[in-house]
Amino acid sequence: MRVISRKEFLKAGAALPLALQSLDLRAAAKTKPATPPKRIIFICSCLGFHKPYFFPKKRGDLKTSGYLKDMKTLDKMTVFNNLYHPGMDTSNHDSEKSFLTGSPSPESPTFVNGMSLDQVLARKMGGDTRFPFLNFSIYDRGWGISWNDRGSPIPPMHDEEKIFEKLFEEEDLQAKRRQLKNDQNILDCLQRDMAQLRKKGSPSGKLDSYKAAIRELEAQLAHEKFWLNTEKPKVEKSLSEDPEFAFSTKIRNLFELAKLAFRTDSTRVITLSMDWIDGAITVPGATGGWHTLSHHGGKADKIDSLSKIEIDTLKHFNRFLFEMDRIQEGDGTLLDHTTVVMGSNFGDASSHTCNNLPMIVAGGGYRHQAQTVLEKPTPLCNLYLELLHKHNLDAGSFGSSVADMGLLKG
Repeated sequence: MRVISRKEFLKAGAALPLALQSLDLRAAAKTKPATPPKRIIFICSCLGFHKPYFFPKKRGDLKTSGYLKDMKTLDKMTVFNNLYHPGMDTSNHDSEKSFLTGSPSPESPTFVNGMSLDQVLARKMGGDTRFPFLNFSIYDRGWGISWNDRGSPIPPMHDEEKIFEKLFEEEDLQAKRRQLKNDQNILDCLQRDMAQLRKKGSPSGKLDSYKAAIRELEAQLAHEKFWLNTEKPKVEKSLSEDPEFAFSTKIRNLFELAKLAFRTDSTRVITLSMDWIDGAITVPGATGGWHTLSHHGGKADKIDSLSKIEIDTLKHFNRFLFEMDRIQEGDGTLLDHTTVVMGSNFGDASSHTCNNLPMIVAGGGYRHQAQTVLEKPTPLCNLYLELLHKHNLDAGSFGSSVADMGLLKG
């Protein structure tokens, strides 16, 4: 295990979530909870979905949706119409950054993001698990949909093998102890450095930033020490390999890892960014650039290829929900105790518009309505505020929220 320097250690603090500062490391975390815990996952398809195929043709009947008609858990899903994030009129692909924050104008050179919804929830829900949250993406862009309280992106994990290893394979305890000791020594040095900066009268902004990074690193170190001698859960490795359909297989594996992480109570908060890069991908029945095809301009052949990519991603989403619903837990299923939020930052990727975002909430034990059509454009953050309340966070607002509208029944 590589020993990192003081400079690297401090720099790493910029990407840590504030959630770690607030974790309550209870001994009960190492025992199985008496009742099934609440869990939540956010999934963003960053190029959206072709609206005519996504939304039901007949209001309230998901069987009339070209994309959703074959979902096996339709009775545990609600599709929402007319949700949006205000202030995204010229945001283009930068709107991805605000999917879980609702912060306006992410395309601005002076943009500072807010704390993402998953991180707010991780503060409340992350203290009882080895991983306060997990953050996945398809590609290695250095950022996904999770952002800390200072508006810095939290780099997601994208390598399925490494994620599985992190979750379920035992570490070299001696090497880990040496690393933790090295980290503690660096923290001690940083604390002395900060004392010197304070004596020299350094600007308060610099001191505050330095102090925040140290505080978060301290919390991370305490969390790692807490779990050091606890064995990881044993699971059968169930990742797929298919070089011909690498993109499709990647999505399948990330959903599989999310399911395993929830099933073993390794975490209770997950994000998955189904992001894109330029270049062709191959799914059953189509090859092409996902981004290029999203700019279809109404051409039938491009829409046909695009739909095959979107159907393929939803195929894995369908499988994820179905398998979660087959795992019995307490008086229900794993899906019943997990709120699944699937959507996009784009309402229409072809024209780069961010209105009428395609949004699904599944599971969570709610009395689902199949489809909820709002009378007028409504901030998505209203739904986010309600999710905070459903997970026992007494928040007065979130992002651009106006009110908790009671959209989720039960």
